[in-house]
Amino acid sequence: MKTLTTRLAIGVAAGLLVSSLASAETLRWARSGDSLTLDPHAQNEGPTHTLAHQIYEPLLHRDMAGQITPALATSWKALDDNPNVWRFQLRKGVKFHDQSAFTAEDVVYSFKRAMKPTSAMKELLTSIKDVRMVDDHTVDFETNGPNPLLINNLTNLFIMDSGWTEKNGAGDPQDVAAGETTFSSQNTNGTGAYVLISRTPDQKTVLKANPNYWGVGQFPLDVSEIVYTPIQSAATRVAALLSGEVDFIQDVPVQDLRRVAGQSGLKVVTAAQNRVIFFGMNVGDSDIESDNVSGKNPFADVRVRRAMNMAINRDAIKKVVMRDQSSPTNVIMPPFVNGWTAELDKVPSVNVAEAKKMMEAAGYGDGFSVTLNCPNDRYINDEAICQAVVGMFGQIGIKVNLDAKPKAQHFPLIKNKTTDFYMLGWGVPTFDSHYIFNFLVHSTTENRGSWNGTRYSNPEIDPKIVALESETDLAKRDAIIAEIWQQVQEDQIYLPVHNQVLNWGMKDGIQFDVQPEDQPHFKYLKM
Repeated sequence: MKTLTTRLAIGVAAGLLVSSLASAETLRWARSGDSLTLDPHAQNEGPTHTLAHQIYEPLLHRDMAGQITPALATSWKALDDNPNVWRFQLRKGVKFHDQSAFTAEDVVYSFKRAMKPTSAMKELLTSIKDVRMVDDHTVDFETNGPNPLLINNLTNLFIMDSGWTEKNGAGDPQDVAAGETTFSSQNTNGTGAYVLISRTPDQKTVLKANPNYWGVGQFPLDVSEIVYTPIQSAATRVAALLSGEVDFIQDVPVQDLRRVAGQSGLKVVTAAQNRVIFFGMNVGDSDIESDNVSGKNPFADVRVRRAMNMAINRDAIKKVVMRDQSSPTNVIMPPFVNGWTAELDKVPSVNVAEAKKMMEAAGYGDGFSVTLNCPNDRYINDEAICQAVVGMFGQIGIKVNLDAKPKAQHFPLIKNKTTDFYMLGWGVPTFDSHYIFNFLVHSTTENRGSWNGTRYSNPEIDPKIVALESETDLAKRDAIIAEIWQQVQEDQIYLPVHNQVLNWGMKDGIQFDVQPEDQPHFKYLKM
């Protein structure tokens, strides 16, 4: 590998670390888009979490196989005398990057920060009534009723140093939707395996190995420096890997898979991803701004939505756009998730003639025009997928005006509800349907439905979603999940397209399995 070999000279006291990292190397990493912020509670977004995982740590995390493992917590259990309380024992001897000690005070502070209004993580914590410090290394989480799946919600909830955060006036998470910039969005102080050295958003971020990391001896830690470069252009990104300018790219374009795999010294590692790609529509407003229909909202009629679903040729997208690197679906839930069934996943037949009849019956026989908002640097071939469906919807009389933007401009449209028709991709870090329902189906309130850009609101479904947080009878819980999915499918509030397939490209000397959430934890990487 044409990489820079570095040695850490950190003194006699850290001799063991020097020997373990003596042959460690710089990893030059690229992907299509950058992290949106360095504030660990400001965005619930995959690439943002990916960078955060190198610097910050949660109590528990999912390893490279997707299994929940200890991180800053070493053990956890619901109390025998009170099933509403989970007790976490914290790892001792851990220090933040500025050498301040990690204690239970930081855990309590971080979770209360993550519950604040500007946090994008608060919906994961809606079942939590209180977080209490028992002693320096013990924390109790009290929930509103027993919550057997609490730990599933904690794998992307990062712990901040309470003293550092308060000292720098960063007690509230960055308000991304309002365009705010804060100290915590530009600076870090975590407990993770890597320390932030420098960052220029959308250009380059440099991390160095943390010489005081608690995981020395437990993880390979073969990488001593990470140079992260977002490269939006697929052709440029591949060229950088082929020429040796970068060592690892997270998103090999499907059209270049054979080229990369066939290059001497390179390999492609592939796996199904825990993520589904779909379109959302404003189904709730009586009128919308981005169409040419006066005084009405075509998306408010379920017949229009069903006609659109019937018009999407998912197999054509798989073959032509995705080069067979996708799995067509009819539900906004990947197969990894509790609640998934083959029946829900069954893709409808493409039937343009029947779809036209539905449009006619809904009063839109002459069609209508509407704007589709699409990201161009977030998902695999995102803009190309949008371009493909423009033609498909055109066959049933819907003229779609495509507006593609980088994700930094695209996501606020959904969060601020200033788009009527949009693409979104959704991963499910909890591996449970409740996560989907709470963010995408529940009516938008202070703590729920923050990504429900459809404006869908169903007073019969909302309490069922909340009930899932405390239902301990798993058979009954699964029955409630099935009921909610039946209603979501019937109401056709989303247009599912496919589940993504991950293709990581890397140099032959790298040993690194694909993580199902597309989260490369570089402390596991072996050279």
